[in-house]
Amino acid sequence: MPAKHLFEYAVIRVVPRVEREEFINIGIVLFCAKQQFLQAKYQLDADRLNALCCDTDIDELKQHLISFERICNGEENAGPIGQLDIASRFRWLTATRSTVVQASKVHPGFCEDAGKTLDKLFEQLVV
Repeated sequence: MPAKHLFEYAVIRVVPRVEREEFINIGIVLFCAKQQFLQAKYQLDADRLNALCCDTDIDELKQHLISFERICNGEENAGPIGQLDIASRFRWLTATRSTVVQASKVHPGFCEDAGKTLDKLFEQLVV
């Protein structure tokens, strides 16, 4: 039987008007230390976002999410945060903040394959 590995994940949310505290789940960020896995998966639905807040700048939002991915991947163009170790990058991405792109509280679980678990959570919580 394959080994189960501890993973942690958070839901990526768009909060167009922070003061109203309304949000739409748009993605998942998942971290599994044993598998050296840190990845985000997201989907922007402009119609849903515009229904919540008609002046959401979708292009600017896409740029924020691209930065989020770059940090997950530890890319050189991700700035100093992108150069941290994998666990520190996950902690930075999921830290509580009052911005348009936020992460939910972190939730733990066990998995055999972090990539498949990311896809499953994405289907359950976003799509």
